[in-house]
Amino acid sequence: MSRTIPDPITVLSDAALADAALRHHRQARGKIEIRGRVPLEGPADLALAYTPGVAAAAAAIARDPDASYTYTGRGNLVAIISDGTAVLGLGRVGPLAALPVIEGKALLLKHLAGVDAFPLALAVEDVATLVTVVRALEPTFGAIVLEDVAAPACFAVVEQLEQQLEIPVFHDDQHGTAAAVCAALLNALRITGRRLEETRIVVNGAGAAGLATARMLLELRPASLLVCDSRGILAPGRAGMNPYKEAVARATNPGGRTGSLAEALEGADVFVGLSSAGALKPEDVRRMAPDPVVFALANPEPEIGAEQARDAGAAVAATGRSDDPNQINNVLIYPGLLKGALEVRARAITPGMVLAAARALAPLADLDGGRLLPSIWDPRVVPAVADAVARQAAADGVARQAPAG
Repeated sequence: MSRTIPDPITVLSDAALADAALRHHRQARGKIEIRGRVPLEGPADLALAYTPGVAAAAAAIARDPDASYTYTGRGNLVAIISDGTAVLGLGRVGPLAALPVIEGKALLLKHLAGVDAFPLALAVEDVATLVTVVRALEPTFGAIVLEDVAAPACFAVVEQLEQQLEIPVFHDDQHGTAAAVCAALLNALRITGRRLEETRIVVNGAGAAGLATARMLLELRPASLLVCDSRGILAPGRAGMNPYKEAVARATNPGGRTGSLAEALEGADVFVGLSSAGALKPEDVRRMAPDPVVFALANPEPEIGAEQARDAGAAVAATGRSDDPNQINNVLIYPGLLKGALEVRARAITPGMVLAAARALAPLADLDGGRLLPSIWDPRVVPAVADAVARQAAADGVARQAPAG
């Protein structure tokens, strides 16, 4: 793993960066490749790796399915699956357009955590078909990663796969983003001298990331938490709600408070944006409590720029942009989380494992240096997250084998 921190590409305009990225992808013609891990240089190697020797491994697995973790690469191999219905800020652009994204995620998993990953862009039309296809893939992989699957379908897909599979199902828009936000929030509250039990939080955005992050933030037990969508505050029984919004509304706003985002922000301590560019105005920040925390994480353009948020009074401001020194990026979570889950052969990803990842990540930040979270190139990140997740998987009863050490 490289320990060199590369210079950010902050000097390029958006157009220049797009042009450079296209050249990069064109020259590489794919960001990953498959290589063998054993020699294949003559008849002896062939006899061991394939016929007739491979029959011994196949027979062992037939007798004991768990031997697949010993005699194949399954235990360190994940499938990264997308139907292309919610790609970055592009939306429903289809599975072919999702390929560069899931190839990139496979590259990061290998480089940062040593986890092998295979990108699979699926041309499916509905939840049932996606679930059926992924279920059929289970014998090949140690974990499933869902990427860029639109809400609310993604919630149904995850729920059904969790019920049907004996390997963990990780959805980055839910688990990864939620953990990264929780880690950043823990540190932001330290910086601003707030206590969780006295903190009022507003989440704007009720898609996959917004609803999952809201549920995880509830695990931290803040004083209050409201979630808004384009129609305003989620409240039980409100018009325009799907079952997942309704469930979060009942958990976060049992009193049925209504109103706009601006009204929700009156006196709030923390804004978490997982919505759309420009959704937060400077006057909204000024409505918040003194020295508020603003996480504007819409991608690729935030709800409000970090500098603009600070000018409006934010004591801590962060975005999801890589040119922001306080970037909140789920790449800080998923390599270590998946590595930890694979190390103990976990059957599932539990809320406790996600929260353990967040709590392991937070202390690694250089708060004195003004960094809300550590760099993704920090060599401590993956081991710390993986160890915490593995131990929590064991504590939650979903680990097939004990954590190392």
